[in-house]
Amino acid sequence: MTLILIFFLALLLVLLWPVFAYNSLVKLKNRCQEAWADIDVQLKRRYDLIPNLVETVKGYASHEKELFEKVTQARAVAMTARESGNLNQMAEAENQLAQTLKTLFAVAENYPDLKASQNFLEFQKELTDTEDKIMYARRFYNANVRDLNTKIESFPTNIIANIFGFKKMDLFGTEAPEEREAPKVSF
Repeated sequence: MTLILIFFLALLLVLLWPVFAYNSLVKLKNRCQEAWADIDVQLKRRYDLIPNLVETVKGYASHEKELFEKVTQARAVAMTARESGNLNQMAEAENQLAQTLKTLFAVAENYPDLKASQNFLEFQKELTDTEDKIMYARRFYNANVRDLNTKIESFPTNIIANIFGFKKMDLFGTEAPEEREAPKVSF
């Protein structure tokens, strides 16, 4: 009798395991999509803040035209990359935009009236907060992608992943070594 019970429990386990494996893959895939949406929201917030910040700085530092053009161009490239959906292009464009914004803040240090401007301080605070949120959202996304990719590659879940067409996702990062270095700002 116990042998039959053990057999039925083993059979039940074999039949239920694919369901649990499939559900865990779906859960991880949905977490990755949610994390990606969080990144997208923060990037949109950043894109909306940048024109206001540039306009505020322009009033104080009108002879820094080239810098404003670089910020505007970097923003446009980042928005285009975002629309393309190519994760590597997005990561590269977003990193370039972040570097350009750091340069803008470095230039702002040369203008005491600007640093004291309430508008500038508010935009700087909002943008810094947004950058922190983007960094957190990227880490959250990458952690979920790592978990999904590990599960897709691990035996025996990889069998279910292959049957149902689960694909590995790309991490949000940078491949260019020069983007990992601290920016050099000179005046």
